[in-house]
Amino acid sequence: MENFWFAFGLTVFAGLATGVGSLIAFMAKRTNYRFLSVATGFSAGVMLYVSFVEIFVKGANVLTQAYGAYWGHWVNTAGFFGGMLLIGLIDTLIPSAANPHEVHSEAEVSPLKDESEPMPKQFIKDHGLGNKKLLRMGLFTALAITIHNFPEGLATFLAALEDPALGVAIAIAIALHNIPEGISVSVPIYYATGSRFKAFWYSLLSGLAEPLGAIIGYLGIIFFFGGTDGVVPPQVMGILFSGVAGIMVYISLDELLPTSRAYGKGHDSLIGLVAGMVVMALSLLLMM
Repeated sequence: MENFWFAFGLTVFAGLATGVGSLIAFMAKRTNYRFLSVATGFSAGVMLYVSFVEIFVKGANVLTQAYGAYWGHWVNTAGFFGGMLLIGLIDTLIPSAANPHEVHSEAEVSPLKDESEPMPKQFIKDHGLGNKKLLRMGLFTALAITIHNFPEGLATFLAALEDPALGVAIAIAIALHNIPEGISVSVPIYYATGSRFKAFWYSLLSGLAEPLGAIIGYLGIIFFFGGTDGVVPPQVMGILFSGVAGIMVYISLDELLPTSRAYGKGHDSLIGLVAGMVVMALSLLLMM
């Protein structure tokens, strides 16, 4: 039970980072795009390394014990691509009217910091002046991020439940990638409503989907697969681990690296990617 609350706390921490992104949009004098590029690249590096080196291997170990060396690897591989398929379906089914990882220029973000600044002409040209259209765009962005955050929250929760140190690494990686998402939600909602509070609140709510997704997913797993003592069978945990690895690889390649490239210049995203892998590798070595 102690691990349960620790794992839940980590998912809350990761989810609240969208609110941090919103606060940065409103309070920082300038948006540090190079930091965002390196941070999202770092997040991708952590996720990719831990997925292939730790989580996928952990799933294989559990499943080969349950099903034997041959079929265990088959089930593990199927779980991995099943996780990628799940998050890919979510990508396909969520509203496509807004890109939840759209990069906003300094001109678009500056009126959030200083109300005397005019709305940028390029933003007006791209999105129009209609408050309903802007609000719709902001709410769709928040909805898209909310749906994405459900499996991310479950991934963080399950990893922390099994291995608290691993859960901490994943929570930090997801928190870093939630920061630019908070900015993406805040910009159109602020322009539509003129309210910093509403922009911050919607941004925060989209992030809180992570702990909500963790609890709903975990209760569903316990209900359908748990034994009489409420413990999830090891083979189910093995499949979940391989699925989590697939989800995190998909997120890294489809969301984090393109976003990192868009925010940065030169090799910023590669620097962040390698740094994330190095830090994760050292963490795992020191915990051996």
